[in-house]
Amino acid sequence: MFPVETGSAATAAALLQLLRSHRRVLVLTGAGISTASGIPDYRDDDGVRRGRLPIQGADFRAHEAARRRYWARSMVGWPRLARARPNAAHEALARLQQAGRLGAILTQNVDGLHQQAGSDRVIELHGSIHAVRCLACGTETSRAAVQQQLEQDNPDFIGLDAASLPDGDVQLEPDADAAFQVPACDRCGGMLQPDVVFFGDGVPAARSAIAENAVRDADAMLVVGSSLMVLSGFRFARMAAEAGKPVAAINRGVTRADALLSVKSAEGAELLLPRLAAQLLDGGQA
Repeated sequence: MFPVETGSAATAAALLQLLRSHRRVLVLTGAGISTASGIPDYRDDDGVRRGRLPIQGADFRAHEAARRRYWARSMVGWPRLARARPNAAHEALARLQQAGRLGAILTQNVDGLHQQAGSDRVIELHGSIHAVRCLACGTETSRAAVQQQLEQDNPDFIGLDAASLPDGDVQLEPDADAAFQVPACDRCGGMLQPDVVFFGDGVPAARSAIAENAVRDADAMLVVGSSLMVLSGFRFARMAAEAGKPVAAINRGVTRADALLSVKSAEGAELLLPRLAAQLLDGGQA
């Protein structure tokens, strides 16, 4: 069984049956669940990355120019990201979780929208964009506080108009950040890094262990808004499938796990998940 038609009644019915027959469904979410909140995703429907590669973690830590590029674009893009609010898909998952119909939510996203929607068992695989950490002394501060520092030191960048990219990044002209002042730790003057897993870096071992335990504790998995092209997410779907647990997906395009899926819908999660929640909890139509 592998119905994939957008809006297909058979697909919705199969997803509904999976949620009805499994009470410890682990939900794995990616950037596609947040597009309806105004946050762009990384890949097209064929799973191909859009635009240039993001900054690599090693480059960020080794090169001042890479840090200027990151923080300049982040400063311009942060206000839009900070204004983002959960959409109907986040809210439906929170409602299902609160009703005991789901287990944990394992998210590849760093936007914090699951927590804003009311979910309380959220494993942030790649960290949180809302926190910043000093690599020298370990002090943590809020990204909102760092934004105040950035705007104070770089007033010419306030309100710049630039195309939005994923995770609060924006598209600026080359060398636009040549004179940008990079923030430093208020306590020790050390290097600040957003508390996220940069591309090229690994997920911390302790966090991976928590995610692996969540897969073992689950009796099924539902992937929402992720192509799973990155191994850090795909391996959990593979782990569930190898354990004989059904894996389903709600995703507009292809996924790396398509061969593992028992059912897949290409309908927007912000449309389908509220209907599934209504059917499960209120007796409405899926």
